[in-house]
Amino acid sequence: MTLEKEGIVPNSKEKFVQSIFSTVSKKYDCMNDLMSLGIHRIWKRKFIDKIPEYNIKLLDVAGGTGDIAYNFYKKALKHNAKPEITILDLNPEMLREGKKNLIDKNILNKFNFICANAQRLPFKDNSFDHYTISYGIRNVDDILQVLKEARRVLKPGGKFLCLEFSKVKNELFSKFYNIYSEHLIPLIGEKVTGSRESYEYLVDSIREFPSQQKFCQLIEEAGFKGVEFENLSGGISAIHWGYKL
Repeated sequence: MTLEKEGIVPNSKEKFVQSIFSTVSKKYDCMNDLMSLGIHRIWKRKFIDKIPEYNIKLLDVAGGTGDIAYNFYKKALKHNAKPEITILDLNPEMLREGKKNLIDKNILNKFNFICANAQRLPFKDNSFDHYTISYGIRNVDDILQVLKEARRVLKPGGKFLCLEFSKVKNELFSKFYNIYSEHLIPLIGEKVTGSRESYEYLVDSIREFPSQQKFCQLIEEAGFKGVEFENLSGGISAIHWGYKL
């Protein structure tokens, strides 16, 4: 179910994606566990391990339910650090779930929440030490613009980090993964959230996202240096990073 198949033109993608996340927000974390058999938690730990400092100003974009921000905060505490963490998301319902999660942990006051568009960040130039975005960049209208905004708000020497679904490298594994994605993920989504359409979109958005190498080129086009990537689970997901120099 691509946007074009459904008669949704590219400039209306933002509203379509907003409606999807509003629909699935309450079951979002549960679905991530079911779809990945819990492996997404390992991927996110590896992602957080790429942040080399702890007393930092961190901007977590598409931060939604707050899992990246919370897990980084926990790790920072173990190093006696006090990071300043801002969670930004375009969807109010996803942010609401994030706040609920942090209220339950009694640490809501340790985080800033901003409802805004990743393509038009409401921050001054050179504001953050690190920028993270996890499973969010494939949902935007203009990936390059998001990357340019990321570079703008980072301080010189700041690090951009992106965790995103990517391209499986092993041909045989890729066939099994495609069958699972196309048939089982929408079915699980329908049973758990009541919205098959949302997870059909998820599968299409993964398929249409650039390969690891092409995404590296986009990051470099946005002005980042030292761009690299690391595949996770054979390329189901990948971590990309680069620096503002």
